[in-house]
Amino acid sequence: MSFKYILDALSEEEAVLSLAHPSIENVVVPENAQAWAIASYIHLIEANSLFVITPTIAEASSLQFDLQTILGIEEVEIFPAWEILPFERVSPTLQTMGQRAKLAWELQNSQGPKVVISPIRATTQIVAPINQIQPVAISRNEFLDLQESLEKLIQMGYRRVAQVENRGEIANRGSILDIYPTTAEAPIRIDLWGDVVDRLGQFAVSDQLTTTQKEQVRIFPAREILPTEPIKNRAKDLISSAPWGHAHWERIADGELFDGMESWLPWLVDKEETILDYLPENSRLIFIDPERSNRKVEELSRDENRIVPVLSQTWEVEEEALTKRLHVPFEKIFHQTRVPATSIKPFAETEEQSSLKSQGWQSKGVRSVFGTEVQQMLAQDYSVFAIANSNKSRQSLVNLIEREGLETEVFREDIAVDSDNAIYVMDGPINQGVVFPSVKIAVLSEEDLTGRRRSKRLRGRDTSGPKIFHEDLQVGSYVVHDHHGVALYQGIVTRSIGSIERDYFLLEYKKGDKLYVPAEQINQIRPYTGGAHPPLSRMGGSDWHKTKTRVRSEIQEIVQDLVALYQKRLTTEGYAYPPDTPWQQEVEDSFPFQETPDQVVAIQEVKEDMEKLQPMDRLVCGDVGFGKTEIALRAAFKAIQSNKQVAVLVPTTLLAQQHFQTFSTRLDAYPIQIEVLSRFLTSKEKTRVVNQLSSGKVDLVIGTHRLFSDDVAFRDLGLLIVDEEQRFGVRHKEMLKELKASIDVLTLSATPIPRTLEMSLTGIRDLTILNTPPLDRQPILTFVGEYEEKIIVAAIRRELLREGQVFFVHNRVADIEKMANALRSLIPEARIAVAHGQMDENKLEKIVVGFWEGAFDVLVCTTIIESGIDMPSVNTLIVSNADRLGLGQLHQLRGRVGRSGSRAYAYLLTPKGSSLSDIAYERLRTVGEATELGSGFRIAMRDLEIRGSGNLLGTGQSGHVAAVGYDLYCQLVNEEVAALKGEPLESMQEISIELPIPAQIPNSYITKEDLRLEAYRRLAICKRLEDVAEISDEWTDRFGPLPDAAKNLLSVANLRCEARKMGITEIAGRLVNTNGEPQMTVKVTPIVLRPSEVIRVKRLYPGSVYKSEPDELQIVFNHSKTPIEDLVSYLRQLSPLEDEPAEFTN
Repeated sequence: MSFKYILDALSEEEAVLSLAHPSIENVVVPENAQAWAIASYIHLIEANSLFVITPTIAEASSLQFDLQTILGIEEVEIFPAWEILPFERVSPTLQTMGQRAKLAWELQNSQGPKVVISPIRATTQIVAPINQIQPVAISRNEFLDLQESLEKLIQMGYRRVAQVENRGEIANRGSILDIYPTTAEAPIRIDLWGDVVDRLGQFAVSDQLTTTQKEQVRIFPAREILPTEPIKNRAKDLISSAPWGHAHWERIADGELFDGMESWLPWLVDKEETILDYLPENSRLIFIDPERSNRKVEELSRDENRIVPVLSQTWEVEEEALTKRLHVPFEKIFHQTRVPATSIKPFAETEEQSSLKSQGWQSKGVRSVFGTEVQQMLAQDYSVFAIANSNKSRQSLVNLIEREGLETEVFREDIAVDSDNAIYVMDGPINQGVVFPSVKIAVLSEEDLTGRRRSKRLRGRDTSGPKIFHEDLQVGSYVVHDHHGVALYQGIVTRSIGSIERDYFLLEYKKGDKLYVPAEQINQIRPYTGGAHPPLSRMGGSDWHKTKTRVRSEIQEIVQDLVALYQKRLTTEGYAYPPDTPWQQEVEDSFPFQETPDQVVAIQEVKEDMEKLQPMDRLVCGDVGFGKTEIALRAAFKAIQSNKQVAVLVPTTLLAQQHFQTFSTRLDAYPIQIEVLSRFLTSKEKTRVVNQLSSGKVDLVIGTHRLFSDDVAFRDLGLLIVDEEQRFGVRHKEMLKELKASIDVLTLSATPIPRTLEMSLTGIRDLTILNTPPLDRQPILTFVGEYEEKIIVAAIRRELLREGQVFFVHNRVADIEKMANALRSLIPEARIAVAHGQMDENKLEKIVVGFWEGAFDVLVCTTIIESGIDMPSVNTLIVSNADRLGLGQLHQLRGRVGRSGSRAYAYLLTPKGSSLSDIAYERLRTVGEATELGSGFRIAMRDLEIRGSGNLLGTGQSGHVAAVGYDLYCQLVNEEVAALKGEPLESMQEISIELPIPAQIPNSYITKEDLRLEAYRRLAICKRLEDVAEISDEWTDRFGPLPDAAKNLLSVANLRCEARKMGITEIAGRLVNTNGEPQMTVKVTPIVLRPSEVIRVKRLYPGSVYKSEPDELQIVFNHSKTPIEDLVSYLRQLSPLEDEPAEFTN
């Protein structure tokens, strides 16, 4: 949508015209108008590029946000600062390094965007020689040397892997090259035909399938320092001139790429150049508030000086050795620029200064009065523009404005602006509204009119997919075979029978007995979860059968009560909610993010449950920050529209307060009363809320376990939402159980406790798993080690340097103040506050709100922050005495950081010199290892192994999971539950297919073993020919043209589908030489043929024999080049339609 009308009007303003004059050094523009002034300036002049310098990273992001809306996303980019400490042994993120390299190259070659915004920290930082940066350009239908490209990309810092999932990775499979460029939103797939690029497209990480085609891509380096000849020669010189760093110089001189090598940039360059040295000649420079930028650079210099002593201890070198600095003085960039520069100041220092007059929108958040104020502006001939956050929230905004008695019109370029006519609604979003009195234009943001705060975080395409079923299955892992019991998995082996090769899974049992399981029977094998070192089963004996029988009898006793509960819920008549209303659509459209695919599914499942007459009991399990709250909000609003009350149960007062803010701001435009019931309220306020709940005046209440009190009664409770279920004790859950039979229950959990997992995974409760993380959310760097002051000082200073905040968790109220004072003496420049659950309610609320608003840098707190607190600016977590916390607690605490797309750090520290118990060690090891996004589900499964699994209903410990493994245990429970419920149990009957053809996935085709395992598993569960065709297309897309053995395997899978449909359990073939030509005879059993079908098969395939007594068909394929396909085709002609009964019996 074009903002030309507004920009045309502003471009006639004196301040904007002054920006265009290089001779004018200072222009005054208030902060809320700076994006509009810069956009008008760009609209006015012609320049290669405009480089804008801001004092802080936050201001750069805010300016980028608004300018991208006004000028277009492609026209505005940020030149980012490193998010690490100077000289730290950690590299910046690949995305940061890639973006810096890309913009540096584009600026030098005059190919950059219209506007580049850079925080002063990034501007003053030394850059590597840009003339060494040469991107790799790839175009469709053009020549590409695969080997040469691979080598070049590896030299550019890309890491070779088996499967591309993260930025900076490449994978090669035959003629296919997958690359995830550091600057791209999705990975790229190149498919070669010989040496020519035949296919070029983007693919999704989640399923690895191609999504869109591209004509050309440009790939920039994944490192800011590349081992070019000048860099290597410089490193060789340093070996003798700076011997204290010889270990690093030698690695760089050898052309090695390693983590943290960027720290040595100041030693590896001949001259101190910044990004400004590479601006094109016909470009302009704008400093925003240069005095404040100067102060920031001085702070940066002081921080670097403080860090040197810490680093010299860490690296065991003299402080004098670390004389180089990563940033140049402010004067160097301010006074020595090669291009015309102008300063924008937020306040006028003299009356003569050129100034753009603007005002903020004063009625922010007060919805009841904006109609009157806007009407007054229209009466004064103002043109009023309302900027919606997105195209989908535009209609909601229109409805809100019209409910205030105002006319609206969706703005188009061809509309003649008539100031007294209507409010013009446009798509945005923008950060804040602004009024320009001189040109009589008011621009209002959606937040100005609704009072809703828009989160700065973006969400979009999935960046990592659900982890595949057999990813954890390594050689030496424990597995369970359905018929033979617990074994050690020894990998995939290829065995030859005659001249035919096939893949088998090799399992090792007690006394070294070996079992070779055909690859197509992979469904009989499942990973073992339930104990660290289970005893191996004995092959051929009755032990395993006895074990399964014993466990099954134990399960029968347990599930009787469970199914009684389930049946009670099924037979209880609940309330069937009507379909979505227009208001429901409005609320959903006001969601400021793009829903992830998993969220869409979860929301749909919850709504379908609510629209049924049976009460809902659904668990939504998703890692922290994956969007569970939005699902709850939509369900709550759906219930409220049917005049039902909603209760949201949370474990902590802080989370109750945060949810209250979230629900209130999102639903502010609707006639809904939302209250919070927690200890933050006075006794009088609590009494009022309780009374209004019983009278039905309160529609939605958010509270802690206070909701369980005897005095709390609802007029008509329709939906209970339980957040962070794992935090509630058994007693509270028993109370919940009383409610569950009659009302809808939606449970949210990030790390569900094992018992919750048991009930969900075995079909008693409905389960939805959110696997897709928000866009650009990165795994958290997790450090597990002993408590050391220098670690803490470096961690906190790093965060302060990048303008972030820190959670310091010290879970002992008795000496928490002492810990805070120790931190104050270690880092005097940090603003430190203390928060814990025993504080006065008002004081605690003020401290937490102050921290949220940026009044403090470090919050020293107990685990009170564990549940659901959403503070995107907090990206470092330090936990003291981490060995005393549970696995779920550690994972939840770690989930409080890394919510903004920035690199996050978690330090789990144990007392120095203390010895850890085995359980504490295993917990810390599990959290340290499970750092990928979405690992909460895996952590909960691991929790089963560490502390064992209680039975489903009670709290006692039991060994039945350990005996058979978690997966088989779940299956046994499912079977017993189905039997008690009278439901038929779907079973994938095993079909024996033995054919004299090579049918396998060659190791050369799919080299990564867990991917081959997953490929075999998916093929084994195919039910329809369409499923097999889909897999065939996927393999071709991901791995290239199918080899003959893989084609045969797919044909066998088609045969299995048709055989399963007809009840056939055995197909065996053999080759017979007839007249010097091999022909295949295939035995199929059991199969029932009518007389006419017998005649037909003998006519089509001469020599075939049908025996009716054993229901056996021997079919002969004379001279057929595709006997399997012919057999599939024949069976398809025989098989009945899927909705008709079969004419044969098993």
